[in-house]
Amino acid sequence: MRILLTGATSQLGHAALPLLANEGAEVIALSRDPRSTPVNQIEWVQGVLPDAMPDLSRLDAIVSFGPLDGLAEWLSAKSDAPTPIVVAASSMSAVSKRDSGVSEDRAVAERLLRGEAALQRECERLGMRWTILRPTMIYGVGLDRNLTPVARRALRSRMFPIPPGSGLRQPVHAQDVAQAALSAVRNEAASSRIIELGGGERLRVDEMFRRVRASLERSTFPLAVPSAALPLAARLLPRLRGALSRLDQDLVADNTVAIDVLGVQPRPFRPTMATWQVQS
Repeated sequence: MRILLTGATSQLGHAALPLLANEGAEVIALSRDPRSTPVNQIEWVQGVLPDAMPDLSRLDAIVSFGPLDGLAEWLSAKSDAPTPIVVAASSMSAVSKRDSGVSEDRAVAERLLRGEAALQRECERLGMRWTILRPTMIYGVGLDRNLTPVARRALRSRMFPIPPGSGLRQPVHAQDVAQAALSAVRNEAASSRIIELGGGERLRVDEMFRRVRASLERSTFPLAVPSAALPLAARLLPRLRGALSRLDQDLVADNTVAIDVLGVQPRPFRPTMATWQVQS
């Protein structure tokens, strides 16, 4: 298959490229910056959705790990379908942050939902088969902005803060999301579906952070963060307000459709030191 991969330099793109190459796909990998080409059936092309796209010849599928709204806007200018199949990654944040008390979180959810709706609309207008994946917290190739920064900061400081919280988490490995996307390309039963995808187990917030700490190559001092300190932390670190406000909230996915339709079996959360390093 000849597949256009958008978001090719993201953590999902990073995980998907070797999977696509191993399956013999001819990959057109979109990058904002120039890249060397070609390598192992991967052709890098420079472009940005929606307005700075190169001319593309026949495509069998688009796998999108970039912004949904940019892809939808690019498609809105098309009178003919550029491909028969579109598989795109959204996020469970579309629903988990919708009723957040933090305005920035609500804005994220609104943009995701708006992008999902626009992509569905354009695909249906052009007669393309679409699938949207909603993964939970993604980790695994050292490029995430959730757990990898925590691990690296702890390695530098030798201190590992463990926040309180009874909420469940279901971190999903980037390779499992990438595999689900490839399965959706091949599987017509995934058509016209929004599919949730979480990791292979659900665990409490504090247990998740304990496993991150246990995976590190250096010893760190565990620092239990008292609940009373959370309001102060939210004021001092505004970018963490949303995450801190959801410590007692379950952020999980129902994997039933992903397992039954896509045939994926997401791995449990068993990080190692390599999890926090960029994989080549």
